[in-house]
Amino acid sequence: VIFLSLSRMMDPGNHSSVTEFILVGLTEQPQLQLPLFLLFLGIYVVTVVGNLGMITLIGLSSHLHTPMHYFLINLSFIDFCHSTVITPKMLMNFVTEKNIISYPECMTQLYFFLIFAIAECHMLAVMAYDRYVAICNPLLYNITMSYHICFFLTMGVYILGIIGSTIHTGFLLRLLFCKNKVVNHYFCDLFPLLELSCSSIYVNELLVIFLSAFNILTPALAILASYIFIISSILHIRSTEGRSKAFGTCSSHISAVAVFYGSAAFMYLQPSSVSSMDRGKVSSVFYTIIVPIYQSISKTQKTEIKDLEIYYK
Repeated sequence: VIFLSLSRMMDPGNHSSVTEFILVGLTEQPQLQLPLFLLFLGIYVVTVVGNLGMITLIGLSSHLHTPMHYFLINLSFIDFCHSTVITPKMLMNFVTEKNIISYPECMTQLYFFLIFAIAECHMLAVMAYDRYVAICNPLLYNITMSYHICFFLTMGVYILGIIGSTIHTGFLLRLLFCKNKVVNHYFCDLFPLLELSCSSIYVNELLVIFLSAFNILTPALAILASYIFIISSILHIRSTEGRSKAFGTCSSHISAVAVFYGSAAFMYLQPSSVSSMDRGKVSSVFYTIIVPIYQSISKTQKTEIKDLEIYYK
């Protein structure tokens, strides 16, 4: 029903005189096109191989069928999809003179980008909660993080992503685009598209602020609370080696969370009139490209998986 409604609303003939957009890309300097293409192509290959490899490894290894690795599989899937929605079209910017994207393709890219971006926000919070239970309440872990609880938490993450994306995309599809069709970005994002609308975007901006606060600040606060309790428990570990391993185990997740939420908050938790699209593009690179490859590498590190398993025994 959602996709049928969206497909009907995506008919540009009924809503906008614009049938296609032109994506400016990350930079317009010719001398940087080839180096950036090779750089981001390499990053995308590593991201895809790393995340698909993690999904395959965990799926084929029965001893890794634990709640922690169940969430890792889903995070790997989200990172893979998140990067795939954005990067291939971005790479085209570096090898084509004009990167044209049709109106339906633009709205489809925005829709799926928002699904996986919102899902990642909440999945990181779920993983922080999982680590909190494993470290702070290990005796109750098997009960608290049962298969059914893990399944419902994961479904909740995807449902929140679909609901948030549907709201944003639905309200965007109601706008008229009858001015400049050049999108000052390397993919179809909310604020760059709102800047091109010749309709009132007041409601859209309110939705961006409200839903971004819910999808960014709420999970971030949940993660912060989880790690306050986790750090408190770690400080009670008598072994210096144990404390070192525990902090090392959490550090990669904390750094990924800081980069992802920080860059996303910089982009979305301010009005579009205040936001600079040039700075916004740089910020977007972190949560669309850098974080997926960083998490891909950190998830495949054997030391992290080995150290984390200490808390699940």
